[in-house]
Amino acid sequence: MKIIDVAEFYSVNGGGVRTYIGHKLAAGAQLGCQTVIIAPGPEDRREEANGGVIYWVKSPRIPLDHRYHLFTRSAPIHQILDEERPQVVEGSSPWLGGWAAAKWRGKAARALFIHQDPTSSYPRTLLGPKLGFDRVDRLLGWFWSYLRALSDRFDTTVVASQWLARRLEHYGLRSPSVIPLGISKLDFHGVEPCAETRAAMAKACGLEDPSTPILIAISRHHPEKFVGTMLSGFEAASRHRPIGLFLLGDGPLRARVERRAAGIPGVHVAGQVDDRALLARYMASADAMIHGGGFETYGLVVAEALCSGLPLIVPESGGAGELADTAYSETYRVGDADGCSQAILRLLDRDPALLRAAARAAGEQVPTFDDHFRSLFDLYERTAQGSKKVRQKPLGSEWVSGTTGTYPVPG
Repeated sequence: MKIIDVAEFYSVNGGGVRTYIGHKLAAGAQLGCQTVIIAPGPEDRREEANGGVIYWVKSPRIPLDHRYHLFTRSAPIHQILDEERPQVVEGSSPWLGGWAAAKWRGKAARALFIHQDPTSSYPRTLLGPKLGFDRVDRLLGWFWSYLRALSDRFDTTVVASQWLARRLEHYGLRSPSVIPLGISKLDFHGVEPCAETRAAMAKACGLEDPSTPILIAISRHHPEKFVGTMLSGFEAASRHRPIGLFLLGDGPLRARVERRAAGIPGVHVAGQVDDRALLARYMASADAMIHGGGFETYGLVVAEALCSGLPLIVPESGGAGELADTAYSETYRVGDADGCSQAILRLLDRDPALLRAAARAAGEQVPTFDDHFRSLFDLYERTAQGSKKVRQKPLGSEWVSGTTGTYPVPG
């Protein structure tokens, strides 16, 4: 089976999508699926990568984030599809990339993979705190009509969480198939806290005592990640007890984040860390993960934190909230800095050994990338064989089926 993913949000300088595509190409090679990616980039180019193929289509940059490009023409996408003749075409964008996949005249099965809620990246993020998130949703009724029209052109629509599936069904998209994302557990599982790493983190945060609780955050510096909420929540909590915040990541708001963090004692902005072994040591050596994004589909870094045995301080909504559980988490309303502060203090008042044990137990249940892609490719194979609007387990179920078994959805 040959699968072509028209991946409009893929970039060599990206974060989660780049990681996901890399694993997708490798999984396709391992499972006997020819996997081809069509992505927008600075030039037209074909390259082989991780056992698959990537076609770059020359496209303009996104003004707000120059690491990414957007398709502007369907013709070059259709030309590649004509030449490659796949059995399955996956559209992973609600914009031109998705429509190009839907309108191609070939006979392949079509799957729309909705990796994120498009209304949350900017409209809900920017307007929600002032107008209210429900009101913003009502104002965006036209967009849900648009997304329904796009989804109806595909044989199946795929999402990575029960949370997003319920949200899409609420707005009229029919029976999304839930295939939870996975992580590379080997990068984090079994990594023990490192005293030297811990001391370096404490020093970077300006903490005299390395035993002072250290929170770690891994986040793209973008409005939808609510980094400002985390910083304000941390600042308020730090007035009640000594704490450190070790913040990893990069993005268009990096300069603003650094300016804000400079005025908060205990915060260190460490930038992007691509060394997975070092990242695993950072996570294992911290005391808890704090997260701001409340509209993410799955929450990859939150799942990785669980595999590192980290308790969670996360929004109650989105993929992060879906991975949370009272046994190892404290939650707050997305965008609520005061609620974030209270959640930090509640977690730090709890028994750290019990929290870590519960987090590690939850981490054992997190699916791997292999689990995810086996289930995804199995769905695509059944869809290619003629099954329309394939259903997974009912949305009320606590379990999601896959080709290698069933996986619990924490929380």
